[in-house]
This record gives sequence, C-alpha cells and structure tokens, in this order.
Amino acid sequence: MTTNKLITFKSIAFFIVIITLVLSCGKQVSAISEANPWKKMDLIVKSIPETHFSDKTYNINDFGAIADGKTLNTAAFAKAIKACTENGGGKVMVPNGKYLTGAIHLESNVNLHLDDQAEILFSTDPKDYPIVHTSWEGTELMNYSPLIYAKNKTNVAITGKGTLNGQANSTNWWVWSGGKSYGWQKGIPSQNDPTNREVLVDMAEKNVPVAERVFGEGRYLRPNFIEFFECNTVLVKDITVINAPFWILHPLKSNNIIIDGVTVNSHGPNNDGCDPEYSQNIIIKNCTFNTGDDCIAIKAGRDADGRRVAIPSKNIIVQNCKMIDGHGGVVIGSEISAGVNNVFVENCVMDSPNLDRAIRIKTNSKRGGVIEDVYVRNLEIGTVKECVLKLNMFYNVYGSQTGNFIPVIRNISLENINVKNGGKYSVRAEGYAESPVENITLKNVVIKKVDSIYLLKNVKNINFINTYINDKKVESSKNF
Repeated sequence: MTTNKLITFKSIAFFIVIITLVLSCGKQVSAISEANPWKKMDLIVKSIPETHFSDKTYNINDFGAIADGKTLNTAAFAKAIKACTENGGGKVMVPNGKYLTGAIHLESNVNLHLDDQAEILFSTDPKDYPIVHTSWEGTELMNYSPLIYAKNKTNVAITGKGTLNGQANSTNWWVWSGGKSYGWQKGIPSQNDPTNREVLVDMAEKNVPVAERVFGEGRYLRPNFIEFFECNTVLVKDITVINAPFWILHPLKSNNIIIDGVTVNSHGPNNDGCDPEYSQNIIIKNCTFNTGDDCIAIKAGRDADGRRVAIPSKNIIVQNCKMIDGHGGVVIGSEISAGVNNVFVENCVMDSPNLDRAIRIKTNSKRGGVIEDVYVRNLEIGTVKECVLKLNMFYNVYGSQTGNFIPVIRNISLENINVKNGGKYSVRAEGYAESPVENITLKNVVIKKVDSIYLLKNVKNINFINTYINDKKVESSKNF
C-alpha cells in the first residue's frame, strides 16, 4: 500500500471520528436542552457578539445639519455617515435639538448616537424615502425605504437617550391603512385598494421576482421605521421611538441583534413594537412597549414568500420588558410560513386594559409553518382583555385564509406566572384534528378573575402542574 493511500485512509478515519464526536455532543446538548431549555438560552446569550466602534466622533452639525426642526437634513446625515464609515467607523453624533430628515441609511461600523435631548423628526413626504429592497407584512418587494435602513451591514448601532419621531398621524401615513379610526374616509386611497396590497400578495404567490415587485408611489404601503436587512451584529440601545408609520423595529434576515432599553410609544395601525423576521440570535431586553398592535411579534414570512425564503426565526430571547397597550405582549405570527423555534420569554411585566393577550401564536392553513419550543417564565400580568395564552391555527384577516399548508404548534411552556385579571380565558387553543396543538404546560401558574378556565379544540397533552385558576386547582393532564 502506498503512502498516499495510507494518508487517505487515515484522513477518512479521522473525519469519521470527528463526525461521531459532533453527533454525540449534539445529542448531549439536545438532551440537556430538553431537560432544562433555559440552559440553552444561556448558551445563546453567551454566543451573541457585541458591537465595537472606534472612538472617533462625527457631529452631524459639522456636515451642515441645522437643528431648527424645519430644514431637511437628509444630506447632512448621509455625509456624516459616509465620512464615518470611510475612516474606519465610529460615532455619528446627533446633538441636542430637533433635526428634520428623510431616510437615513446606515453603514457598517457606524453608531448613530443621539444626545439626551436630541430628536430626529422624520419627513412625512413619501418622496423623501427612495425605493429599496424591503419587506411589507412578510412579503419582499421594492418599496419606500424604511425611515432608518441598513442592508448587508455589519457592526452597526443606534444608541443614546434621544427620540426618533416618525411624525405619523391620521393626516399622513396612518390614513393609508384604510382604518376609519386613523382618518380614512370613503374615496381616500389606501393599502386595501385592489391594485395595492392584494397585488403584492398575488405576485408572491406567482413567484414574481422581487426586483419586479415595484411599489412605492400610488400604492400606499407604509414604510417600516427601523429595518436591519441581512445585517450581522447590531445594537439598538436606550432610544425612544414615537409616532411610527408602520412596524417599528424590524430585523429582517439578520443575526446577532441586541435591543436594550428601548422605549416604543406609538399607537398607530400595525405599529408593532419589534418584529424579528427570518432572523436568529436576537435579545430584546429592558424595553417598554406601548403600541397600537403587537408589542413584540416574531415573524417568518407570509405564505408562498415565506416558503420561498425558508429561513426560520429562532433563538429569540425577551427579558425584563414591560408591555402596556397592544394586541399581544409576545406574539408569534401571523406571517410565519418559514417557522419559528427556540423562543424564550422571562421576567416581564404585562398590564393594561388595552392589552388583549399576554402570549399568542397565530397562523392558518395558508401560512402553515412549524412553531415549537416556546418557553415563558416569571411573568407578572396585571390585566389582559381576552386571554393569557392564545394558540390559534385559524387566524383570519384579509378574507379567506384557508389553504393546504396545515401548521404545527407544539411544546409551549408557561412557568411561574401570576395574573390578576385574566380576561375571558386562561388558555384558548384551537388546532386541526390532523394537527392538534401539542404539549402545552402550565406550571406554578396563578390566574385570577378569568371568565372561563379554557376554550380548547384539538389539543393533545395539555398539562396543568400546581396551577390555580380562580382559586381552584386545575386537573393535571388532558386531551381535547
């Protein structure tokens, strides 16, 4: 046997040993995760890299910005950001004052930092937002730029205790929603006109290339506020966001995102606080959400477009947050076709007569998707309007939502939860006979002042462990 053949056989044997060890370790990690999924969360947190920036500062006033709240400073922001990134990165400083601008496009190694009394006022003129590759309600398209946008960037941040003000209200962006409570009246164009939102959904179903899904002027699809598209290693810290046109914090196809100490106060239509979509390794902590829609809504694409992209959202961690008004505290869906897994929620406070649900999963047979391994612990819930936990495979909006993609919901755990006013149901879960909602656990849960213990249909293996609803201990395990 030649020396080369001996080397080849030894190499093959070495790789077999390595593969065997990797598989063995994987099984061990899986076993540990199943026994205590919170250890898995700790490993995820430790794996997420932090941003680091040069100590150089680029003051936007040195690039022509004027803090009068009237002068359009789009060019000044662009010049400061360009100078910063071309010189190795650093901090683009927004000093105290009011700065009007159009779209801000971030670059790698740039930290957009707002002084405590700085306020960026975003123009309400759609012409100040160029057409870019973005996404709207889970469908990719070419549309108005998000107010702050970063695409294919690494090591980027928005920090400081200043305010981002989208200036949206019922006289501009919000009226595009077609909602009467947001200023819409018969005869005013909106996203719901047959040539707008419906056309986009149809294009995605027909697999029209994204570059040909050109919307923008005359199509009334509102821009996202802050979008990180295909970015890696991102920090958003301490800012306040108000008056958003649409979704507010939108990591899209992005990894390693930390959102820390952010306050969102925006009650417009579809004003979700944070929507990680097709994204992984996300920490949302120490934030306050007071919104016109879901406080946090984890997404994974809509229908055919979600299945085309096929990137699940996973390893999403929510810690020490406060949820006030909203359709849900932490929500998964409804744009969820690529699936969601490994969601961890802990140490949060949720309380408002205008908060509909605490934890919610919503999908349907057009969306499909596998939603699994959702772990929630240590919540203090004051008042919710409808229910504490809602799992719905029949979510219905925009007409018929019946298709051939039966979803899967399984492995949902709530532990150490105290609820003062539980609304209509402690748990409401509805699955399919061929795909029941599986493996729900409530452990050490106390829910008071709720109308009904539960409403369950096609639910397999729901476990109540040391759980009291309306001061009565609930039976341990059931199928429905």
